[in-house]
Amino acid sequence: MSTDIKAPQFPESVQDGSIATWHKKVGEPVSRDELLVDIETDKVVMEVSAPADGTLTEILKQEGDTVESAEVIAKFKAGSVAAAPAGDDSAPAADDKSADTDAAAASQSDGDKLLSPAARKIADENNIDPQSVQGTGKDGRVTKEDVMNHLSAKTKSASATSAPAAPAETEQAPVGDRPEKRVPMTRLRKRIAERLLEASNTTAMLTTFNEVNMAPIMELRAKYRDQFEKTHDGTRLGFMGFFVKAAVEALRRFPAVNASIDNDDIVYHGYQDIGVAVSTDKGLVVPVIRNAEQMGLADIEATVRDFGLRARDGKLGIDEITGGTFTITNGGVFGSLLSTPILNLPQSGILGMHKIQERPMAVNGEVKILPMMYLALSYDHRLLDGKEAVQFLVTIKELLEDPARILLEV
Repeated sequence: MSTDIKAPQFPESVQDGSIATWHKKVGEPVSRDELLVDIETDKVVMEVSAPADGTLTEILKQEGDTVESAEVIAKFKAGSVAAAPAGDDSAPAADDKSADTDAAAASQSDGDKLLSPAARKIADENNIDPQSVQGTGKDGRVTKEDVMNHLSAKTKSASATSAPAAPAETEQAPVGDRPEKRVPMTRLRKRIAERLLEASNTTAMLTTFNEVNMAPIMELRAKYRDQFEKTHDGTRLGFMGFFVKAAVEALRRFPAVNASIDNDDIVYHGYQDIGVAVSTDKGLVVPVIRNAEQMGLADIEATVRDFGLRARDGKLGIDEITGGTFTITNGGVFGSLLSTPILNLPQSGILGMHKIQERPMAVNGEVKILPMMYLALSYDHRLLDGKEAVQFLVTIKELLEDPARILLEV
């Protein structure tokens, strides 16, 4: 009996998604909970797994197609594939030739070549034999780009044949050849671009800078690192916990930085949900630490580490990366010395951390070498005056340079 494979139920903030990658082909054996397809939304990549042991009998939505919430994207047949009778073309054979049989069926009389729908259309329109095209896609699949490259090479070859004979050296790639590769932008990357442009075009964004002496926190970490890790079940003491705690305290003192604009209203939030920007291969995501004002250093550090690991593996849920009242981003892990972060709408402030670098500083009339970090606060000038923004950043600086004040809330 056939079962519908559906797209996940998207939350209200996500309108639709697109098929990113099919990990299984029609007729290929699938185990229960094995990954079938990745669906990319403008926030995260969602996975759809097999409901039981069996096979895909039909794929209704191809890679790149748009899908809506809970839409049927494939047909699935449960059952042991090894029990399929020999000679039954509708089920995969249980021998080593099953992959060849699947490929032949999927290629639709093109031998053992697998073509994407777009590649097949171009090949048919230009009378190109698929067997002559080198596939670079998954499992040797011939993509649209492969056919276009083949067609381009064929055109160049025809032009060279009609031209007068040239020395053998001219048949080689010319020196200084500059190849280009065109790939479609992912939904996540497009959404990131849209939000960044929206923030730049719809807010009166301004950035103020300061610098903080990181020596007190570094000394505190060095002194208590091992004991902290042992006491809190392996949780490491990093820098982000101190910055989140300092931001929470500063947000309490300057609630406008924790507010947002909704049409003609200012919304003041009585809680601190701190977003922590995380870089992944697919783009930047900002998971949110909910109610950070109620958390200790160990809880914050454990949460940030968990977010980082799951963001890397694409395991974050949509609810974990939506909302937030303030954001912290750390370009210092990549070596950035100074930057101007862009607001994460509808928030009115974002704090940028940077690389810790030893610099000569004047301390009580003496020159000392200190580990310094530049801080940047970008804020929406429609909501925040420069005085509040500067005082907010100075408060964070003072709390970090005297960590005891974070615990004492003074």
